[in-house]
Amino acid sequence: MTVNNHMKIRTEDPESLKPFLDKLSIPGAESHKGHNGKVMIIGGSTLFHAASLWAAEIASHFADMVHYASTEENNEILLSLKKTFRNGIIVHQKDIPAYIEEDDAVLIGPGMVRSDDLVDVSDQKTYDEITQIDDEAIFTRAFTRYAMSQFSDKKFVLDAGALQMMELEWLENRFVPAILTPHQLEFERLFGITVTDLPFEEKKLIVQEQAKKNNCVILLKAIQDIVSDGETVVTVEGGNQGLTKGGTGDVLAGLIVSLYAKNDPMTATVLASFLEKKAADRLMSSKGLWYNVAELIETIPTILRELIYN
Repeated sequence: MTVNNHMKIRTEDPESLKPFLDKLSIPGAESHKGHNGKVMIIGGSTLFHAASLWAAEIASHFADMVHYASTEENNEILLSLKKTFRNGIIVHQKDIPAYIEEDDAVLIGPGMVRSDDLVDVSDQKTYDEITQIDDEAIFTRAFTRYAMSQFSDKKFVLDAGALQMMELEWLENRFVPAILTPHQLEFERLFGITVTDLPFEEKKLIVQEQAKKNNCVILLKAIQDIVSDGETVVTVEGGNQGLTKGGTGDVLAGLIVSLYAKNDPMTATVLASFLEKKAADRLMSSKGLWYNVAELIETIPTILRELIYN
């Protein structure tokens, strides 16, 4: 079998991005607060919170409003975030469902705890019951299930901990597709298919088949990213090994959710992949491989400005 509707996009050839760039929603001159997207980012834990903050920081460049919620009601973390994250609003855990309802798109997963034990969480019926869970890995699993089932019409991006603790059946009966952002080992864990050593053409076909089967958009993160909604397959070439640093996946997830707020899922995902890889190309020319996540976050908006206005 061969892949249908394949498109190849390369960072060295910005014209190849044009079909998606032409569809990008750009803030209008008459727009007001909220018109250009409100996003919710749910992540972090008592172990990790930088990952979700990186996602929130990049999202603040593109969405009108970023709501950030730690999955652990921890006063020390919340106080720290109020000092370091000034480009959005920090939401207490008890208020998360109301903000999910309000916002255009939601990212779940960066910095959330995961484990190898996928316990049954179907008995956790209410949000109040879920907030009483002490084990943070079980909380990740129960909360992700709750959000996906209670908000079937919401645009979700699932990354990191949420990806590793979820079940494919939670993607069923959704009115809008979720975007999943696995690296190759996460893909294997979630879909039960090993792709790491497969020929590239076979990887593309598997991603396409699984996206169609599971009613979602998949971004398989690799040297060449593979994006599919089950119909079209897009490969994005570019970037460099500086993107192996911790945090670059969190930036990508935050960028995707901010674009998904006002765009279709393929446009959001392909553009985000291109922008991060192109920013890595730019930083390579000035920093070599020794750039950091903060520099990546600052470079991405410049790349998009050049693509739109130059």
